[in-house]
Amino acid sequence: MNENLFASFIAPTILGLPAAVLIILFPPLLIPTSKYLINNRLITTQQWLIKLTSKQMMTMHNTKGRTWSLMLVSLIIFIATTNLLGLLPHSFTPTTQLSMNLAMAIPLWAGAVIMGFRSKIKNALAHFLPQGTPTPLIPMLVIIETISLLIQPMALAVRLTANVTAGHLLMHLIGSATLAMSTINLPSTLIIFTILILLTILEIAVALIQAYVFTLLVSLYLHDNT
Repeated sequence: MNENLFASFIAPTILGLPAAVLIILFPPLLIPTSKYLINNRLITTQQWLIKLTSKQMMTMHNTKGRTWSLMLVSLIIFIATTNLLGLLPHSFTPTTQLSMNLAMAIPLWAGAVIMGFRSKIKNALAHFLPQGTPTPLIPMLVIIETISLLIQPMALAVRLTANVTAGHLLMHLIGSATLAMSTINLPSTLIIFTILILLTILEIAVALIQAYVFTLLVSLYLHDNT
């Protein structure tokens, strides 16, 4: 009960060396692969989900945008597996670190924007000034649109960090309350424990939804620039 509420968000170390890199590289090892011509049910279900997700995200893209399909599918799988592993007790979730999420968001956003300026520079510049804008408002709108463009990767990273962190904190608080009430009032403990189970199910859904939202927004940024 005296444990620091934010202790689970501290980057772990092994012999004084940061272990975050090993934790980030661990989720891809859990994805099963098959060496056989006929796949089992797990591999077949996995391939079906990947095809369904990539089809839903890539339908709106042209040929140039679809070249990002492998990157986007890898991104959603990585974020989803990392979020789900972070729900295990005494585990570390890299996506609760803003620096980690910024490291994913900024390069992807910058790549999409640079591609837009290289291939469709007129359309890219047209986003800074909506058609029919009164002349006195032109400087202000250009500044506002520039700020809204530059803040996109920050919004991506903060959204993912805030949602994952909030869920972990809430689970920690309710779990601590369940442990404290177990020696005081058993009926109340059962009620709080039921709430904890429902919250865990909700957090599993949030872990998958946040991975999809992050990847979908990157896909939309790409669509606007291709």
